[in-house]
Amino acid sequence: MDLQNILKKYREKIIQEWVERLHSGPSKRYRERPLDELRMTVAGAYDASHAVLIHNDFSKTACHIEWITKTRLEGGFSLSEVQNAYELYRVLLLPVLMKELKGAQLSKAVEQLDRCLFYTITRYSDYFQSLHVRVIKNHAENLEHEVENRTKELAESEAKYRVLVEEINDGYFVNQNGKIVFANKAFCDIHGYKPAEAIGRPYLDFIAHESKEEVRAIYEERMANKKQQQNLYMYYRLHKNGTSFPTENKVKLIMYQGIPAVAGICRDITVRMEMERQIRKSENLAHIGQLATSLAHEIRNPLSSVKMNIQILLKNVEFDGNDKRRMEIMSSEISRLEKILAEMLDFAKPLRLYLEPTPINDIIEKCFDIIDVKIKEKNITVRKKYSKGMPWVMIDRDKLEQAIINVLLNSVEALSPGGEIGILTKKEISKGGSVCIEITDDGPGIGEDDLPYVFDPFFSNKKKGTGLGLSNTKKIIEAHGGSVNISVRRQHGTHLSLLIPSRKIV
Repeated sequence: MDLQNILKKYREKIIQEWVERLHSGPSKRYRERPLDELRMTVAGAYDASHAVLIHNDFSKTACHIEWITKTRLEGGFSLSEVQNAYELYRVLLLPVLMKELKGAQLSKAVEQLDRCLFYTITRYSDYFQSLHVRVIKNHAENLEHEVENRTKELAESEAKYRVLVEEINDGYFVNQNGKIVFANKAFCDIHGYKPAEAIGRPYLDFIAHESKEEVRAIYEERMANKKQQQNLYMYYRLHKNGTSFPTENKVKLIMYQGIPAVAGICRDITVRMEMERQIRKSENLAHIGQLATSLAHEIRNPLSSVKMNIQILLKNVEFDGNDKRRMEIMSSEISRLEKILAEMLDFAKPLRLYLEPTPINDIIEKCFDIIDVKIKEKNITVRKKYSKGMPWVMIDRDKLEQAIINVLLNSVEALSPGGEIGILTKKEISKGGSVCIEITDDGPGIGEDDLPYVFDPFFSNKKKGTGLGLSNTKKIIEAHGGSVNISVRRQHGTHLSLLIPSRKIV
């Protein structure tokens, strides 16, 4: 489904929820407005945004902003109240886009939505400001006739404007001669300064090192050209504690107290960039999954045919000695390849759970039965400590067995002959009665540098293996609503815990 059809399909639903949230939200002024009026204004905003997203037509948005600005100013609304009302469009539409679109379509739609809302909110802010400037100019024109009265009104208007600017969620500042001469509370907050510390400070003190030259060039070019134009750019701002964050800045050349200056609105875009990073990561994993599935299907059939013929040849009594050993090695290696293909397919295909009440301890015992031969081959000691009275849990038995076996096989492969594996089950009372499975070994452990990546697909330091075992384990446990944690033991070895939440317990 394309974006246009999505907007048509969800129009009434989004408008209705938008109205309900405004009417029941924290803004007293919106709660006092008639529902019919709210529906009319929300529908107008929705249709104007539709024109921008589908036809790149900003005219309806401009008309809507002119009308709504006058209406909301007359109603005593603050700038932030209307900004927050517009932001609800993103809150309601974004989950719909993530549900209906995937990959590049989703990325493009999110980018269009961001562009649409940034234009709407900044255009509203600019128009809001221009109306106030117009009011101030009117006061100035009549100042000769009513000096005392108009001076009072001007002071009240300026005070009201400052209060409204202070309520903006985004940082608002004025940069004059390379120094910050005005900054609202939001600007100070996102940079970690108090207002008294920010005013008078060079604007480059608020720019991270990697962005200083770029921002300096933009500022100097703007001041040199003296053009009344708007400019939007992304840079990294510098917090007082030395950290930097991605920020979006929209600046404009203005006259401040009779001297040219640059006014700007800066917005923290850390969350947006993280969302975009997650989308790109999901797309990459989807491509990898498709490739893995395709390769696995192409390889599996000829591999099965080769294995079957080797097994037939092994039954030939004429094979003995080295020839028979070579055939057995070939059969073993083909089995290993089949296991790798199975792991790739498990990673690529969507996970479906078939839940049933199951005793955790029984599942663990079955897992040890399955890998018993490998454990005996290395003479590994297994120490079990099962808590009594463990509850039955609603889980997918086969999937959980797969998850536990993946962990146990990692330990078996890492251990030297005579090593030890420990397994413990318990009920975590502090976590709502969740069931916890802890698996430890006394192997070489995991390097500190590798620890953050052990659950990433295809990450492995082993000579053999796909690096999908722990990734699939994490996928299975999280599908059950649980979590997986891994750490290095104090002496040596690895400690891994699987937690299944209490909501699955019956």
